[in-house]
Amino acid sequence: MSPPPKHDASLERWLSVALRTAHLAGVVWVGAAVVAGQAVDPRASGLLAGSGIALLLTDLRAGRIALGELAGAVVMAKLALLLWMALDARQAAWIFWSLLVASSISSHAPKGWRHWPRSRQVRASNASKPG
Repeated sequence: MSPPPKHDASLERWLSVALRTAHLAGVVWVGAAVVAGQAVDPRASGLLAGSGIALLLTDLRAGRIALGELAGAVVMAKLALLLWMALDARQAAWIFWSLLVASSISSHAPKGWRHWPRSRQVRASNASKPG
């Protein structure tokens, strides 16, 4: 039997940086349209949703998040709100600002809050890391 492949933390870290950068670009692109009172370009929504889903999948794989925890539920709610915003442009302004506030709070809240209720799916080594 061959040993399992070694985990390349550096590659995973750079993937995370690239995805987060793309995600922030999507937030700015969508936000610029909302603030200007213009229709949101579907490519902007696609970038935001695609990078967000990719971030969710990498965090699930690494055990940094679980869908049964508050942080996972917030991510799913954010995706639903993004879809609503794409389908009903009249709601874009309040949805965008709600998403921005919810994202900031859920990303920077204490671990105990984000990971409530404590899921067995979150690896102890990742759950103990700050952030």
